[in-house]
Amino acid sequence: MARDKKRRSGGRRSPLAAAALIGAGLMITGAVYAGASAAFAATDTQTVATELTVEDGEKLFTANCATCHGLDLQGTEAGPSLYGVGELAVEFQVSTGRMPLQMQGPQAPQKEPQFTEEQILAMAAYIQAEAPGPSFPDEEILDGEGDVAAGAELFRVNCAMCHNVSAAGGALTEGKYAPGLNETSALHMYAAMVTGPQNMPVFGDMNLTDEDKRDIISALLFQQQAVPVGGFTLGNLGPVSEGLFVWIFGIGALVAITVWITAKSN
Repeated sequence: MARDKKRRSGGRRSPLAAAALIGAGLMITGAVYAGASAAFAATDTQTVATELTVEDGEKLFTANCATCHGLDLQGTEAGPSLYGVGELAVEFQVSTGRMPLQMQGPQAPQKEPQFTEEQILAMAAYIQAEAPGPSFPDEEILDGEGDVAAGAELFRVNCAMCHNVSAAGGALTEGKYAPGLNETSALHMYAAMVTGPQNMPVFGDMNLTDEDKRDIISALLFQQQAVPVGGFTLGNLGPVSEGLFVWIFGIGALVAITVWITAKSN
């Protein structure tokens, strides 16, 4: 009898073991569920990416752009015609958030895009099919492996009068401005040169060859990664910011010293 009791007491499981077993089961179930959810989400994303077609781009355009640009792409009083702009201009304008336009003004500001990359490419494909124009360039033009020195010279001659010699941007007339290029991608640099958005002129092959464009892009990409060696950049805005700095701190320091000397003499 005593032996039987001993065996029974020795064979009992601890409550902690049961809790640990339940916890392990929950963790395994959660891990399996999380993995399955991630797999389904990836599958859905791939499905959406592959399902977006030219027809989807047309629907997106009709719902979001036709009010200004017209159902036939010929434009209205509120927006220009899109014939000849091509997919490159669409990708540039929509992916930088300049379009759709929130309100009329001197210039469309850059902001967060309202569409995914797949949706933007679908709309671009629709515009390219209906109103062909500039298309995406070869990867070689965007690789940043061009002649940096030649590109910097070309930039100074053709672009610096608006974008500033350091590509920091600058003010134009009537509330317009040339944006800074310190965070602009290589594709959007090329798109701006080819399509001439807003106040920018179009630089065709007669003005700048593809090799010239590649050199300019390489110079700008190099400048984006370069470490300033001249000290405080003051926004790279040239004499404007430098003069303001001297006026505020230089003249301010002289006034402060004059007041101190006067107070000391009194």
